Amino acid sequence: MTRYRLAIFDFDGTLADSLPWFRASFQDMITRFDLAPVRDDEVEGLRGMSAREIMARLNVSMWQLPAIVSDMRKRKLAAASEISLFAGIPAILTDLQRLGIKTAIVSSDSEASVRQVLGPATARIARFDCGAAVFGKHRKFRRVARKLGAKPSETICIGDEIRDIEAAKAAGMDSGAVAWGYALPSALQAAGPTHLFNSIEEMIERLAVAK
Repeated sequence: MTRYRLAIFDFDGTLADSLPWFRASFQDMITRFDLAPVRDDEVEGLRGMSAREIMARLNVSMWQLPAIVSDMRKRKLAAASEISLFAGIPAILTDLQRLGIKTAIVSSDSEASVRQVLGPATARIARFDCGAAVFGKHRKFRRVARKLGAKPSETICIGDEIRDIEAAKAAGMDSGAVAWGYALPSALQAAGPTHLFNSIEEMIERLAVAK
């Protein structure tokens, strides 16, 4: 048997190559919500920060956050046709199914947007729990695992941000951080994930390891 029975994936930056879209939309978001200005040459530095640190840098209040997230979801859905999965993602979802590891997606994005980008690969996903609050993923992790009959000790949560690692720890689950998404690998490593995956090939190799 493999080490895990369930792999819960984040979507943007983990399965979907949406960072270029986010970069293109970032300055418009700053203007729309009257946030603290960020020069183009400062944007890369945000990738080394946690979600709370980014909020402080942009002067985002907690009461503003729901409106910002809702706006970004709507704009992301409208741009879904411009976003694609990372190369190799459909294959790894098939490989995980073959290994007997169920897959789920927990994302702050809308389910409609996620399904549109996934396309035929949607059939490989056992459960979706989308629309997660920025700091509420751990509750969805627990719910998804319960619905799919997996214990926390049998579950790994895979994402590209520090908050994904924090949420996995809060849910009592292992975490897998991917080096090809939003946060810098050095920032992810400092957050203490169970695994840091440097490539999609490395991810499937390590998930396939027996107990």
